[in-house]
Amino acid sequence: MGDLIEIPARRGKAAYVNKGQAIKIINTHGEQVVDTWAFRAGHLIEFMSMEHTRPTIGRIIPRVGDHLYTNKRRPILTLEEDTSQGQHDTLMAACDNERYGLLGCTDYHDNCTDNLSAGMRELGLREPETPSPFNLFMNIPWTADGALSFEAPTTKPGDYVVLRAEMDCVVAMSACPQDILPINGVGNKPVEAHFEILD
Repeated sequence: MGDLIEIPARRGKAAYVNKGQAIKIINTHGEQVVDTWAFRAGHLIEFMSMEHTRPTIGRIIPRVGDHLYTNKRRPILTLEEDTSQGQHDTLMAACDNERYGLLGCTDYHDNCTDNLSAGMRELGLREPETPSPFNLFMNIPWTADGALSFEAPTTKPGDYVVLRAEMDCVVAMSACPQDILPINGVGNKPVEAHFEILD
């Protein structure tokens, strides 16, 4: 087992995960969305792509046993364990300061796009772009006519997912700072999450 590392509330972290290792992402308090990205180590222009994953697995939400694919259509991670109810999102772009402007913010707001950059910078890296993330624990119900709603996650404290690396990669995570729309529970107040690297 690796050391438990905090993803601070409203902030981002990144870590190297070697092929064959896994990363366990823990919803420490429950009801916290964790935006998640993966980039091929040493070749960051290849990255986990939700647009390429959905048609390959034939589902909007991955299930245990599914690969997550890169923009080169190669497996980068496998969803190996999931103790939550499996409500994750693959359709929503990462929030950014412009998104919060559309929601009425007139000052800078913490956001997942900047959290990705900050987490990568800690490793001396720079992402080539902000891919659409695998939004772990994000509960976005869609109706038959295509309308969506924003609801708090249904996860319990301590729920987690384990993602097994299919290639050497860098996994980045953001404890989503959304506090305007009700996508984070715990009083719509973002809180910290945790992760650990497993051999």
